[in-house]
Amino acid sequence: MKIVALLAAAVLCASLAGGASAKRASGITIFAGSSMTTVLPQLDADNTYSFGSSTTLGTQITNGAPADVLMSANTTVPAALYAAGVVEKPVNYTRNTLAVVVPKSNPAGIKSIYDLTKSGVKIAVAASSVPVGSYTVQVLNQMGINPAVQANVVTKETSDANVVAKVALGQVDAGFVYLSDYVIDPTHLTLIKVPAWAQPKITYALAIVTKSPNQAAAQAWVKKVLSPAGQAIFVKNGFLPLANAVPTIAKVSPATAKAGATVTVTGTNLRGTTSVTIQGAPARFRVVGAALKVTVPPRAKSGVITVTNPSGTASKPFRVG
Repeated sequence: MKIVALLAAAVLCASLAGGASAKRASGITIFAGSSMTTVLPQLDADNTYSFGSSTTLGTQITNGAPADVLMSANTTVPAALYAAGVVEKPVNYTRNTLAVVVPKSNPAGIKSIYDLTKSGVKIAVAASSVPVGSYTVQVLNQMGINPAVQANVVTKETSDANVVAKVALGQVDAGFVYLSDYVIDPTHLTLIKVPAWAQPKITYALAIVTKSPNQAAAQAWVKKVLSPAGQAIFVKNGFLPLANAVPTIAKVSPATAKAGATVTVTGTNLRGTTSVTIQGAPARFRVVGAALKVTVPPRAKSGVITVTNPSGTASKPFRVG
């Protein structure tokens, strides 16, 4: 069962704080953030993986731990090690989003992130020194609810894997983790989305350790991670591609609608949509599968409907009336 994998990951991360590692038959040694416990062995089962807090792993490498590659859950740790000459120039390799998970039974009846401010709710977070913990604080500050939520925090863990385990076992009512943590085992968890406008930009960076005796093999690993096949494995496990592809609009149905009506926009690369406008007027929307459900705003005028994501925009003629 996948829940066993979750608990095993938590135990593994705890053991890694004392210098343990997930041993493989051969390959290179990779120090990686705990959110990659499931995905990296899918890329190559022959490496030696050490999973844990990116900050702790960076310190271990600085102190001489025998790693070939550092794969961090942020860009800060690799950048600091690069400035110190410990690793070579970092390369971004994937992205993630923050999420709230609750036990499948959801005993506290949590339906939105704002419910975490209610008295009596027990919350697990990662320590702020851990990337996912730092991202959690950013989100709560952005939403103006950090003090209220922090008042309900009953445990601060050393990794996202530990937070997931606490939630899955029902020891807490909710926890802040990565979306990729939820994708590992949705059977035992319920997802509560963090509003898109409050999401921090979560980018992961990797770097080859300067003193690694396996430079060629490490370079080959980096190429494998960045290859289309490697990126597809990350996406399959709930991570985001390095950059959203530019959206396209194939059809708007119906092509004519009155204010307040809902229209369906179909096309490609619509999941990462950040805004929709109708002739410049902002419109409310939601992602449904690979399509968008858009509500025609009250002051919209005929012209074009425009969809925007971080990589670009797409437009299609649309008539209001």
